[in-house]
Amino acid sequence: MPVPVPQQRAEAAAEASHGADLTLLVIEDDPAGTFTVPELPAAAGTKVRIRTARNLTEAGRLLTDDVDCILLDLALPTGSETRASGAGDAAGPGGLATLQHVLRIAPGHAVLALTAQDDTALAAEAVRVGAQDYLFRDELDGRLLSRAIRYAVERKRADAAQLRLTESTLRAQENARLERGLLPTPLLEGSDLRFAARYRPGRSRALLGGDFYDTVRTPDGTVHAMIGDVCGHGPDEAALGVELRIAWRTLTLAGLCGDELLSTLQQVLEHERESEEIFATLCTVDIAPDGRRAGLCLAGHPAPLIARQGRAAHLLPYEDGGPALGLLPRARWPRRQVELGGTWSLMMYTDGLIEGRVGPVGTQRLGQDGMVAMINRQLAEGLAGEDLLEAAVAQVRELNGGELTDDVAVLLLDRDQNAVRRRTPDGERGRSVLRPRAANPAKAQRPPL
Repeated sequence: MPVPVPQQRAEAAAEASHGADLTLLVIEDDPAGTFTVPELPAAAGTKVRIRTARNLTEAGRLLTDDVDCILLDLALPTGSETRASGAGDAAGPGGLATLQHVLRIAPGHAVLALTAQDDTALAAEAVRVGAQDYLFRDELDGRLLSRAIRYAVERKRADAAQLRLTESTLRAQENARLERGLLPTPLLEGSDLRFAARYRPGRSRALLGGDFYDTVRTPDGTVHAMIGDVCGHGPDEAALGVELRIAWRTLTLAGLCGDELLSTLQQVLEHERESEEIFATLCTVDIAPDGRRAGLCLAGHPAPLIARQGRAAHLLPYEDGGPALGLLPRARWPRRQVELGGTWSLMMYTDGLIEGRVGPVGTQRLGQDGMVAMINRQLAEGLAGEDLLEAAVAQVRELNGGELTDDVAVLLLDRDQNAVRRRTPDGERGRSVLRPRAANPAKAQRPPL
């Protein structure tokens, strides 16, 4: 009959601490009765308790969570227990079949192999198969066994810690590759607008959070931009944010805009969310091909900030916004026309940028007014583009007194009318999606934002 695998914690051996009592399970069958476990001396106040099993079935019953180490006699007969469980067919000759069976039913325990002194090859093979160490039966004494038990337990602990670290590293690398693949790539080929973005997830060691953004240019020359925020900032919210972003891009390229697009996105959200309490805020703009005007839709989201040439940055109108997606089943989201002008910069953001704490005791929020004042100060210092976004996120974090707990996404689009007027030799407008950063930013010609 197969030996049942006991209910045990995989890290049982790893939890043994210095100075704690240890339990040794001895698995041996000596019909002559010549084998005895030597008396074990207490080292540094540590006592070793002994349990003895004559076969694998009995060992399975005695193998509990409080066992720290197993001393296995490789001369134990390869009996019906290992053959019934299939270990004898694949483990190889002699005591290795029994050892592999023990390693399988006790993956979290340290194992010492016991063999005859003249069988060094088998002893070395036991370590290769998975035992922490080996002992020779004829040389066994209490001091040696006590030291070997502690060494085996510590080595098992180190092996388990290294395995967890390796698994964690591989999982983190896999998640990073996945998240990098899910981050958006702006589609602005042929547009005169410049693009910059900053993204900082709130959860530790993540690349993706519940915030999402995207920017695409449709064949008619219209540039569509979107930024959104799924309530919460865990992995489930991040996954839903990616779904909504991809759905928005697909619907936009299919020709939907404004209320029709947001109504369809709400259907996607309702079908994909895990709970009816989950909602998402959204801000969309569609900028006309001439770059001088745009349509704005707000779904429970903060209004964008705009800076025009020669004027201070301020918020766009937000009185006509609709509710967040997922709150009302038949909601509507009016589209408001906004005049942009010739040279302008438009900044879209999530509430993680404005909800950080400020003040000497950190009881107040930065808020939209504080953010506008902060951006205007940075504009006065000559910051623009990626430098401006990097400085804004860094200052918000500094005002908060440490890392922000919420996701932060900031998207910046700007248009320089003077650059647009410059023509290529054949009369066509020159295309510049991302302007290269100047070697000396202080001397570079910068747009207003």
